[in-house]
Amino acid sequence: MPQTVLLAEDDRAIRHALERALTLEGYQVTAVADGVEALAQAHRTPPDVLVLDVMMPGIDGLQVCRVLRAEGDRTPILMLTALVETADRIAGLDAGADDYVVKPFDVEEVFARLRALLRRTSPVPVPGAGAEGPVREAQVSSDRQVEAAGLRMDLQARRAWRGERELELTRTEFELLELLARNAGIVLDHSTIYDRIWGYDFGPGSKNLAVYVGYLRRKLDEPGAPQLIHTVRGVGYVLRED
Repeated sequence: MPQTVLLAEDDRAIRHALERALTLEGYQVTAVADGVEALAQAHRTPPDVLVLDVMMPGIDGLQVCRVLRAEGDRTPILMLTALVETADRIAGLDAGADDYVVKPFDVEEVFARLRALLRRTSPVPVPGAGAEGPVREAQVSSDRQVEAAGLRMDLQARRAWRGERELELTRTEFELLELLARNAGIVLDHSTIYDRIWGYDFGPGSKNLAVYVGYLRRKLDEPGAPQLIHTVRGVGYVLRED
């Protein structure tokens, strides 16, 4: 069965071009012109993934995202945005989006990001998490639980806690934290993280990873408590409790 995409884009030319490209790529696409139609269609026939334009009349892509997340809908969401400032991208992550593409975009980049989002709906083993690799500071008690640096993650329920405080995480934030926790104490380079989380290395000029790490830190950090995610300049990131 082809994977289903719900595309919401008010620009007719972009909507038709992207719908055609996605269909040729093998997806089953439902294309709508605004956020009201997107919500109605998502409720009527939940898709495998949503592609939402940020700027739409009436209900925009951010509002659609917020409504679905408030309803408990965890379907992967890719945002299309003409806004390039970091604050604008963070607003999308705040709303619950999993990833974004900046206009004008290369359709191959859209395909790559969709493949990565859809792969993550069927979790794969992470190197270092199984019996053949070292777990170091992380404790994987089963396929369900990961504990490291004062964090606890329930992988099946997709819930995470720092101490007694539960963290409200988007799908991408959860996947990133799981990767770091499974490899606690090990410095993961940028390329490895991009490959495991997005399935594609967007190159040294990409701010994507830095935005997600910064946003995850804001949710993890507590006054008077040690920082958990550390930057190793020129290399990548490591989870440890100093």
